Amino acid sequence: MQMFKEKTEHTFEALKERFSYRNKMQSPRLLKVVINVGIGSIKDPKKKEVIQNRLIRITGQKPLERGAKKSIASFKTRQGDKVAYQVTLRGKRMHDFLDRLVHIAFPRTKDFRGIATSGIDEMGNYTLGIREHIIFPEASDEEIKDVFGLAVTIVTTAKTREEARAFFEYLGFPFRKEDKK
Repeated sequence: MQMFKEKTEHTFEALKERFSYRNKMQSPRLLKVVINVGIGSIKDPKKKEVIQNRLIRITGQKPLERGAKKSIASFKTRQGDKVAYQVTLRGKRMHDFLDRLVHIAFPRTKDFRGIATSGIDEMGNYTLGIREHIIFPEASDEEIKDVFGLAVTIVTTAKTREEARAFFEYLGFPFRKEDKK
């Protein structure tokens, strides 16, 4: 399951003509993967514990509880209230997670036609939303009533949107056919 690690080591050779890289350090690399799950509207502590345990199974790492930065009366949140879980993956865990995401989880998604390239920002990072956590095989054996979504941000050293897109295509991310124009 070290496909992503091996591919990132050969990024320089694959993209040097297209972006005229002169040094290996100019080629894009993966820095980290950040996974967020919002729990602001959930009041039941048992449901929060279920979400936390499933995140541990999916990522292999215990999530941090993130507090609200501001009080917002219309959402009935106060500053410091626990509103999200966050996991930051680096190194081997990051590569393993991306490998499972691209090769196992995406094909298990209902009516999957590819991911949109609109999630790539101007700084070369890619953010995508996953509506159901049960696409991961580690979490699919539980009851279906407690399904939650998560946001995945893949942080790279790419400097432009085009460079990041070429890097993700080289890694094998399944972009939509109409987005590849």
